[in-house]
Amino acid sequence: MPHLDRLSALLAGLAPKIRLSSQGEPVSAGVPLDGLQLQLLLEGALELTWHGASTETLQGPALLVWRTSQLVALKPVAVLGEHRQFGLQAIFEGPAADLLLEAFVQPLSIRLDACCVELELVVRLIAEEMTTPRCGQPAMLARAGEMLFIGLLRHLVANPRLPSGMLNGLAEPRIARVLVAIHEQPAAAWTLAGLAELAGMSRTAFALRFQTLMNVAPGAYLTRLRLAIARREIDLGNGLKRAARESGYASSTALSRALSRQAAGLGKVSV
Repeated sequence: MPHLDRLSALLAGLAPKIRLSSQGEPVSAGVPLDGLQLQLLLEGALELTWHGASTETLQGPALLVWRTSQLVALKPVAVLGEHRQFGLQAIFEGPAADLLLEAFVQPLSIRLDACCVELELVVRLIAEEMTTPRCGQPAMLARAGEMLFIGLLRHLVANPRLPSGMLNGLAEPRIARVLVAIHEQPAAAWTLAGLAELAGMSRTAFALRFQTLMNVAPGAYLTRLRLAIARREIDLGNGLKRAARESGYASSTALSRALSRQAAGLGKVSV
């Protein structure tokens, strides 16, 4: 069976833009969109405060991840040894952003002294670049930031840590085939039977497994993705007709009705 690329279609739908912190602190100013903050603690310790309550002391090497909309503060803890950290934000301009972000309900910490092959090489690269100033270092760290974000996604697919959501679905090979197909061809005429066949499962078993992993029904997930694609096209000034075509709706009228239903919280699905 050919290798299934579980992330490329998702990355295209996220359209991530990576911003680095010049001093290694969390990026905080001028964030127009919700996204993810990644804080790489190479050495030392940080006290994490979330919504005003101290919840965890993080000892390096470790990676801390949270949504930029969450109230998180980090305070260095006085310990022996140098305190070094590397901060970046991944801001998403693509239609799949909310489908990823909703799973990050609280800050997530990942210890890096355990076996973590998806992140090991890029963490080592960042540590070496931050130790010794070199020519082209800003560009190198920018690329390393992109690699760190992709490494995080790989790690969370290989080692599910979130309560539910897209990355948990991608961790299950049968559901992953469906998610990749949906994100590659969101405008296709998908049906529940067709998606279940793609997963190699009965309709009932597929719908139940999808709901368990994703905390959303297959049809509702597809509808949310399609409407997010449509809204993006409209925001870009491309008009309802093109938005309907790109998102899989038969006409601009059908799309307009679907957008109205979503705004009213009715959420009728098409699969």
